[in-house]
Amino acid sequence: MSFPEPELLTRLVARVFRIEDVTSEDPRKGFFLRYRGELVTNEDSAELYDQLAESLSQYNVTPLFRMEEGRQVIYLTAKQPEPEKDKISTNIILFVLTVFSVMLAGAQPEGPMPNDVAGQLLALAKSIFTGWPFALSLLGILVAHELGHYFMSRYHKTPATLPYFIPFPLSPLGTMGAAILMRGIPKNKRILFDIGVAGPIAGLVIAIPVLFLGLSLSELGTIDPSPNSFLEGNSLLYLFAKYATFGQLLPAPVEPQGILYWLQYFFTGQPVPVGGLDVFIHPVAFAGWAGILVTALNLIPAGTLDGGHIIYALFGEKARKGFPFIIGLMIVLGISWSGWWLWAALLFWLGRVNAQPLDQITTLDPSRRLVAYTMIIVFLLVFTPVPFMVMMP
Repeated sequence: MSFPEPELLTRLVARVFRIEDVTSEDPRKGFFLRYRGELVTNEDSAELYDQLAESLSQYNVTPLFRMEEGRQVIYLTAKQPEPEKDKISTNIILFVLTVFSVMLAGAQPEGPMPNDVAGQLLALAKSIFTGWPFALSLLGILVAHELGHYFMSRYHKTPATLPYFIPFPLSPLGTMGAAILMRGIPKNKRILFDIGVAGPIAGLVIAIPVLFLGLSLSELGTIDPSPNSFLEGNSLLYLFAKYATFGQLLPAPVEPQGILYWLQYFFTGQPVPVGGLDVFIHPVAFAGWAGILVTALNLIPAGTLDGGHIIYALFGEKARKGFPFIIGLMIVLGISWSGWWLWAALLFWLGRVNAQPLDQITTLDPSRRLVAYTMIIVFLLVFTPVPFMVMMP
């Protein structure tokens, strides 16, 4: 690809940037010109980026704003081609399969379940349409979450796919969630933040009312271990929701306990309060609980998870310093719930990379910073240290 004369590009850059030195590079390194210096005014750097990007667009050149060793740097690179349009047939097929998979997970067969696997599958298949309250509730939360990302991407003109739902038949939830794929690079940290935070907010707007509705349909009962039974784990939000609905902390042990018991139970799931009271959770409440759990997992502040986008937009490259702590915390939590070890491995493999906006000089404005700190608090409220506790008879 041929580029305009460096002198022309340098004049355009000089409109927004006080140039101290210029370096030419091989385009195969990802850029062909580097300018070090500082922006010409204290105006909003996002506006200066837009001004430069618009002037360079006609030459098929894209500017990159960076901070290196405390200095502002502008790179010029070849403009990326427009992404190809995605075929939505795959999205539709996966969504339909996920609907049936989630309905199967929420099915309520009548009478005792057969002992053989084939008989159990047949019983679930016959009662699949009884799973619609669970499926409607859970998929409503997941759809809201993903469309929050999608519509915010559209609003900021950042190409993204429609959601890809992932069916997971014969699992407790019937799905492994959903994801949209970014087809373009967010322009700056503000846009990255908006796209990242829109999903959790939209999901919680649906999940919290669903949880309270489901708890109003639930009943209290005695904890009696049986084969393949489990207790759902507690987040602070879930504990509050149960307290607001039933007037007590649940699951309640047989004898009243102090704060040390509740701290131990919250972080380890032990001891299981056999013989105490707990919610016999309605499928709608289970969907609300699952939606909050999914939100918490997405808000883990690492990599390209929603929480990773939020924390990177807030702290920039400093956010990477917290990554070893996150991995270490998951390894410790894995002592009580081994699923965290899998998450630690996945994040160690995939979570070390943060999204890199085109403009990394522009920081969050005060209103977005307030929302970002609020979402950190929300993460602490929805995080579930022990998602599932298996009860042995």
